[in-house]
Amino acid sequence: MLEHLFGSKTRLRLLRVLFQHPTKPFYVRELTRLLETQINAVRREIDLLLKTKLIKEIEHTPAADDIKSGSALRKYYALNTESIIYPELHALLIKGKAMGEEKLIEALKEKAGNIFLFLLTGQFTRDTRAQSDILLVGDIDERAVARLIATFEKELGFDIRFTILTEQEFADRRYVMDKFLYSLFESKHVKVVDKRPS
Repeated sequence: MLEHLFGSKTRLRLLRVLFQHPTKPFYVRELTRLLETQINAVRREIDLLLKTKLIKEIEHTPAADDIKSGSALRKYYALNTESIIYPELHALLIKGKAMGEEKLIEALKEKAGNIFLFLLTGQFTRDTRAQSDILLVGDIDERAVARLIATFEKELGFDIRFTILTEQEFADRRYVMDKFLYSLFESKHVKVVDKRPS
């Protein structure tokens, strides 16, 4: 939906990357790799964003081991957090991300298979301790889940770590007090589906 407001999918994806790392300087080829798009498209969007003063070209001293790879010649760009439109745009991107997350949840509930337990944590609850972002337990179609995740990773602008277990695997891991499973329930989480007996 937001790409219609911004007029370009590349611009929206570029803004998402920049807003996820508001103080990090990026160079054009780095952004091209992150966005998996053509370098001319990234340059065009950078030129437009420079004109709006939402991003700025910055002086960046490369790390010592980067100097030999020609990084001293690169132009670096970063968000201009002093821009008058920065706060409003940031709020809009957060709302767009929440809408994208809702779409992912609904798509998984519809296409993942017979879900016994569906847990969101990690990126979705802003808990950096979690070792996975999604836990799906049940008779799950792994290929369908992997396809959906890959699609939404591009839309949401971040990698999604997911774990799939059968009900038996889940029960076995609970029985032995598996550290990984325990850590997911200890982290901040949301149960989307929970068919376990109370």
